[in-house]
Formats: sequence, C-alpha cells, structure tokens
Amino acid sequence: IQSASAFIIVLSQASVGSEWCRKELNAGLIRELEERRIVVLPLLLEDCDIPIFLREKKYADFRNDFDAGLGDTLVAISAVTSNTQRRIEQPHFHTDFGMAWGTFGPFYGLQLRFIDHSEMLTYCVLTEIKIVCNEKLTQEFYIHEEKCLAALGRLKIVTVLKNFVESTGAQVFTLEDSLPKTQKLYFVDEKKGLGLNVDVSSMKLGQDTGMDVLLDWAGHIEKIWQDLVQNLSPEDRGKIKDLE
Repeated sequence: IQSASAFIIVLSQASVGSEWCRKELNAGLIRELEERRIVVLPLLLEDCDIPIFLREKKYADFRNDFDAGLGDTLVAISAVTSNTQRRIEQPHFHTDFGMAWGTFGPFYGLQLRFIDHSEMLTYCVLTEIKIVCNEKLTQEFYIHEEKCLAALGRLKIVTVLKNFVESTGAQVFTLEDSLPKTQKLYFVDEKKGLGLNVDVSSMKLGQDTGMDVLLDWAGHIEKIWQDLVQNLSPEDRGKIKDLE
C-alpha cells in the first residue's frame, strides 16, 4: 500500500465488514492526505454500506454493467499511474501536458508539450519544449534506466532544466497573434558537467481576442516537476535529493 501508485478498494458486504479491509483502507486514505492526491479508487461490487469517507468519492460501479465498471476502473488507474500524460487542474483553468522521449543522434532527450485552456476563454496556448542532453547527462540517464529507474532519470533531466531556469530568471513570451515565439537555450553545469540544449516554442490558437497573452513557460517546467515528484512512489521520492 505504501509503494503502490493506486489502491483499489473493492466494496462488498464482506469487505466493508472486515476489520483488516478497514485497516488497509485507512492506510490508503492517510496516504491521500499526506500526498494531497488521489490514491484510493473505490470499486462497488454489490449493494453495501459504503464507508463514510468514501461516500463522496466517484466509484466504478460493477453492480449492473461489468464492462462499464471495468472501463471506469481503467480510466481511473491510468489517471493515477501515468506520469507522462496528465491534466493539471487550476481554478477555471487547465494545463494538459504530455511527455515523449527518445534519442537525438547519440544523445537522449525529452519533448514536453503543454496546452493551456479554459472554458472561460476563446483561445488556447500550445507550448513545446525540446530538451536534448549532453553526453554526461545522457550517460547518467542510462545509468538510471539500467537500474529500472527511468522515471527518476527523466525527472533528473527536468530538474537540471528547472534549476537552470531558476538561476537565470523567469522566461516569458508575449503572444500577440498566431505566429509562434521561440527561444533557444544552452546550459551546462561546470562542476557536474551536466548540460542541455533547449528549444522552446509557444503559440496562440483559437479566436483572436485582440489582446496579448503573457506565457510563462518557466512556470510550466515548475508544474511538471512538481507533478512528476508527486507521482513518484514513496521509495523513489526519497531519492530526489540525489538528483539535485
């Protein structure tokens, strides 16, 4: 329960009456409070007395339609366990992001894509950030990958970029029309030898309101870093200091 990305509680007459099941459920709910994210996913198998702390949660209902219940369960699991594709919710505003990775010649790299949108606006903003590691950072990623810690390796790359952005100040684009704004950056940590080539592109899509849009792409890096950290297992989260 402590290391799992998600905890599915099957609600039945037998399980809600089980003392052991109640203890496991409490452990999952405590993790939710500590990590401030969804961990416990209820699955309703039959009519029963749903525990009070689960009554306001959305649950997958298997009572009348097994396929519908299974579909809801798979969607809920993917939302909790995926750290490469997610929606970051804010009041009246959403940022959808996706992460892809691969090699660019001999070097490892990431491609981050963000779409900022809101039901209250008639436009959205697409931002793409391409990160190509230098030889040293590429080697360090493959070391993580060999230890089955690829997620930590990718987090390290984002951490290097986050630290670079923080040290150089905020990066803001003024989007005046549909033409993209671009920026190329190169960074290397002289002490550790870790380096990045970064290409940033941002553009406004949708209805032209006649107003400029300020886009803080550095804030996107901070958001994705926080989201990647939050969705690590507790065991991997204890290794974050080694990435600094």
